[in-house]
Amino acid sequence: MANVLATFGTVLVRHRPQSCRLKGPLLKAVLTSPQIRRHCHLVIDAQEKLARRRRLDRIWRAWWSVSWMSLLTAVIGTGVSALTTGDPLRFVVGDLICASLVLMSLLALVGVHFVGRHLPTLQRAEARLASAHESLWQQRAKNRPDLADRRHLYREEIDTAIEQYQADSRKYRRIHNSLQTLIMIGAASTTTIAALDTGKQLTWQSVSLTAISFAITVAAMFTGYYKFRERSYFLQQTADAIEEEVNAVTLGIGPYSEFGDVGEVEALKLFTQRVEGHRNEQRRRQQQLDQPSDQAAPSSQPPTA
Repeated sequence: MANVLATFGTVLVRHRPQSCRLKGPLLKAVLTSPQIRRHCHLVIDAQEKLARRRRLDRIWRAWWSVSWMSLLTAVIGTGVSALTTGDPLRFVVGDLICASLVLMSLLALVGVHFVGRHLPTLQRAEARLASAHESLWQQRAKNRPDLADRRHLYREEIDTAIEQYQADSRKYRRIHNSLQTLIMIGAASTTTIAALDTGKQLTWQSVSLTAISFAITVAAMFTGYYKFRERSYFLQQTADAIEEEVNAVTLGIGPYSEFGDVGEVEALKLFTQRVEGHRNEQRRRQQQLDQPSDQAAPSSQPPTA
């Protein structure tokens, strides 16, 4: 049993988001072996340092890009102003803004360097983490459990895989939605600018009409692409179905009327099965809504408004 707990401790440390869910006596019971516990702490420390170094490197690259883009904008703006008007000072406001951004970038870069001066470089942090993992796996190989215990450990690792897939899905969905939003706003803006560029004198009526048309176009694009009404309908439908199951199992009616007080375990088993069915159906609808309209559509459409 000690070997199983020690191996389970290594699994928890390999995927720290799951290990953080165990606290107090349970975590102490898992990490019973002093050697496993020491290697686990080494891995956790290496993971934390690597995460901090990556975060600081991302901040450093972002502010470095801002500084260079500001300098480039100031040079190009001043040059264009000098070529078109003959007066480079016409871009003085833009130069002041760019200079402020460059100063902020330099201060941020100095701050990032000051915060990360005690951290190892990214390559060294990755090497230390790999070394800590290798030491942990070598120690783990000395305490190999039997097949049944390995299956239990595998079940615990599945939660981490699911969490990683969901996190990656959310990340790519955010990127896709951001780019799609940019496309829609850009298309509507192009039409709006073309409508304003007619050579006629602009009045408040024409400007207001163009602005309203732009807002309506963007709203129609967002509504058609993100399907807010369909998502709201299906979420409410699933919530109502689950609430109906809760009321039925609580009051002992419907499909749970035959169990009575003595069949509470079987009633809860059926309740779990039916609720999971509703949740799986909601996930399937969500996936179909995220698909292009020419590939799939939800099996039950919401009623027309």
